[in-house]
Amino acid sequence: MLAYLWPLILIVTANTAYQICAKSVPQNIDPYLSLIITYLMAALGSAVLFFTMSRDVNVLTELGKLNWASFVFGLVLVGLEVGFIFAYRAGWQVSTLSIVQSAFLAITLIVVGFLLYKESITWSKVIGVVIVLVGLYFINKE
Repeated sequence: MLAYLWPLILIVTANTAYQICAKSVPQNIDPYLSLIITYLMAALGSAVLFFTMSRDVNVLTELGKLNWASFVFGLVLVGLEVGFIFAYRAGWQVSTLSIVQSAFLAITLIVVGFLLYKESITWSKVIGVVIVLVGLYFINKE
């Protein structure tokens, strides 16, 4: 059970810190320079974890296992980061942006799961989408 829960706890904790950081990027700094520092810190943190947690791994062997996903993932992350920074600069509230984007992401991933991974679209998923859309109405109603 712990193996199932700890990643979720990490994701929620990291995502909370992520949203606080994204909203706290100064308005007067170029967001791309901010992201350069962000990714330098991410690279440093990843390197420390790699070299401390993966002791019996050959770096060159691991590099040979890379495919397109790692490279595209980096570009996708830049889009994600910039999107959140600009959304907060546009006035989104930290209490609603994550919920709204997560709802639309969930709907999108239902379609992606169906088209790319042959996952089923069940009535419970359709009803869930309707409930989410109703919830979004109430969350964004002032």
